[in-house]
Formats: sequence, C-alpha cells, structure tokens
Amino acid sequence: MMGDFNWKVMEKNLEGLSKRFEATSRNIANANTPEFARRNVSFEDQLRDLVDGPRRLPMTVTNEGHIPSGPLTVSSVVPEEIKVYDEKFRLDGNNVDPEREMAVMSQTRMAYNAMTRFAAKKSSLYRLVIGGR
Repeated sequence: MMGDFNWKVMEKNLEGLSKRFEATSRNIANANTPEFARRNVSFEDQLRDLVDGPRRLPMTVTNEGHIPSGPLTVSSVVPEEIKVYDEKFRLDGNNVDPEREMAVMSQTRMAYNAMTRFAAKKSSLYRLVIGGR
C-alpha cells in the first residue's frame, strides 16, 4: 500500500473531502454572522490533472527554483480553501445559503462514503493476496 499510486490518490481525496466537511460545517455555523464570507475547498482539478495528465503542456522543471505548472506528485496536491466574496445572499453581507451548504454536505458525504468503501475493498484485496481472509 505504501507505493500504490491509487492508494495515495484515495488518501488525498479523503483529505480534501474532510477539509470540505470542515469548511461547510463552518459555513453553516456562521450562517447568521454578518459579513461572513463562505468558504469553498477545491482539490479535484489538481488531482484530475495528476491522474489524467495535464490539459496543457507541462513545463519542464530542471532546477529547484523553477515553479512547476501543476502538481508533480500526489503529495504536492494541496486542498485549497477559498473565501467567496463576490456572492451576496443576504443584505447584511453574509453569503451563506443554508440549503446550498446542506446540498454540498450531502454531496461530500456521499463521495466520502464511496471513497471509504473503495478503500475497504482494496484493503480486503491486499489481505486476500497476502493470504489472509
């Protein structure tokens, strides 16, 4: 499991989804706070570029001072928490829509459950290959 690329992608996906849980729960907790800007967590595009290959030509990194055009390894993918300022939902400046946040929470929960089931299936396959049951 240590060198398995799929396992690392799955771990990074679970990390990103848990950060999205935290951001969404913080949004819901501050639904009545004036001037609160909701947070959004993004990591799927970085993972997609890493797994499927970049959509644009990758820049060659020949020196450690070069800035890479995308993530080079799974560990370099970092879930980004972004404050959304440009949307207004209420007159007091708060842009948290509780219905939207609950939909995001449900979608994140379904994705997290699917990833944990996939991890359990993969672990059972490893156990079968090793010789256990």
